[in-house]
Amino acid sequence: MEVPELQMQKNVQFVTDAEGRKIAVVLPIEEYEDLMDDLAMHRAAQESNALPRRPLDDVVKEMRAAGEIDV
Repeated sequence: MEVPELQMQKNVQFVTDAEGRKIAVVLPIEEYEDLMDDLAMHRAAQESNALPRRPLDDVVKEMRAAGEIDV
């Protein structure tokens, strides 16, 4: 997957081989951590797609009937 150049930060650096091909990337730790957080959230969203879903109104009605909320 290729990342569009417009999204690249100015402080990203590439390590190249003798032929000039990009083989690694160096970026600030804060950007790396943000990237890992985004990846984790994406994975969680993908995994939740398989979970059963119900309309919010149904959930609220059920919680009201059980006395769990008073909204």
